[in-house]
Amino acid sequence: MMAKQLRQAAALTAALLSVTSMNAFAAETVAIPAQTMDPAIHAKLPADIQKSGVMTSVNNGSFPPYEIVTGANGLDGASADLAHALAEVLGVKIEHASVSGLSGILSGMAAGRYQMGIGPIGDYPDRQAKNDFIDFVKEFVVFGVRKGNPENINSLDDTCGKRIAVMAGGSAEQVIRKQSEVCVKDGKPAVTVQSFSDQPTSILAVRSNRSDAFFSSQAPLTYFVEKANGQLELTGTGKSNGFGDIFQGTVVAKDSPVRDAILAGYQKLFDNGTYAIIMKKWGLEGNMIQAPGINLAKAQPK
Repeated sequence: MMAKQLRQAAALTAALLSVTSMNAFAAETVAIPAQTMDPAIHAKLPADIQKSGVMTSVNNGSFPPYEIVTGANGLDGASADLAHALAEVLGVKIEHASVSGLSGILSGMAAGRYQMGIGPIGDYPDRQAKNDFIDFVKEFVVFGVRKGNPENINSLDDTCGKRIAVMAGGSAEQVIRKQSEVCVKDGKPAVTVQSFSDQPTSILAVRSNRSDAFFSSQAPLTYFVEKANGQLELTGTGKSNGFGDIFQGTVVAKDSPVRDAILAGYQKLFDNGTYAIIMKKWGLEGNMIQAPGINLAKAQPK
């Protein structure tokens, strides 16, 4: 019986990953303007990067439609398009590497193995103590549930006694664990918090009825819902769900010498319209912000 369940889970995982390796939208025909190197921005980079001509960006697996891992060192999605345009402005090549979990990203940068995590990764004041964020989007956190919402999960208050999948180490995990404490304090069953290392595994848990909901960022959840052939839906939209304004962006080590160069590069992509073209290509116009900025987040999740 266990072997059969494992085979079924493996088949579901393979099917889901094959879906997430494709573009979320029929967007290949969208032309993204080629960029030219900006000498002043290139000069902001450390001398060793100027000499090598290479920077390494790290991710923790597929986070569509921003990051869609296509191989050991391949990346597609909105963030991949932004990274390519940013690299052209900086006058370097940006290579991609994958690790497991947010902690792997942050520890790898702290150790100097990677110069940046293109993200977008959630910017919160507690994370700013050891990292800097060059924010380029605003996000919302909602629930992905099975079609028809059989467990009636529409807000944090509905999660008591439910199995809620979250990304390990993420801000949504912090919020749902705090909610579990509220449930117990109110005499209700605790939330069963299920922490996963990547988005596809979390979605698979909901689709296979091992989780009642996936609590995560709206942009990737929208992508997965659209690709689930009517099996999933979003709930909790239009609510704060334990969060205030959520800014996300590219993460670098605290006071990294590449931070200001990346900010200047993004500003150029905002100013010349490339940022808007890329965001709209991937259906992310609702997540756009007026200008990039460093450490825009001012408050932790409530």
